[in-house]
Amino acid sequence: MARLTLHFPEDQYYYSTLLTVRVTDINSANHLGNDSMISMISEARARFMFEFGIGETKGVGPGTIITDLATTYKSEAHARDQLLFEVGVMDFNKYGGDITFRITRPSDQHLIAMAKSGFIFYDYAKAEVTSMPDYVREKFPKVNWLS
Repeated sequence: MARLTLHFPEDQYYYSTLLTVRVTDINSANHLGNDSMISMISEARARFMFEFGIGETKGVGPGTIITDLATTYKSEAHARDQLLFEVGVMDFNKYGGDITFRITRPSDQHLIAMAKSGFIFYDYAKAEVTSMPDYVREKFPKVNWLS
């Protein structure tokens, strides 16, 4: 099987947040487990979306649905490590785009992981996919668009 490679433009990161690896995030190999990394990526995504006023669930306006997630691991993380999650967006289309993550450990500048998550906008009242709201496009004018 071919290995997945993720590289993102430096100018597409719009937000960063710190998260601490908890003891309960450690697996039997004594490092951050895959399931916990996915939870941390989800938390970073939720913080990013909140910061930019993008709804995730039903409420005022459309919400979002995550369509996929790809993650590549570069270094181990351990209990009590602080990790910096840099979050960006790219490859917008009519219905959504990709949220990107670069995860590093600031204490030694090690790259821990890269991730990319697809998302679409969803009208929960109508139970259907809907177009990306104008206000979202306007918040990220540098993002490239796919046809």
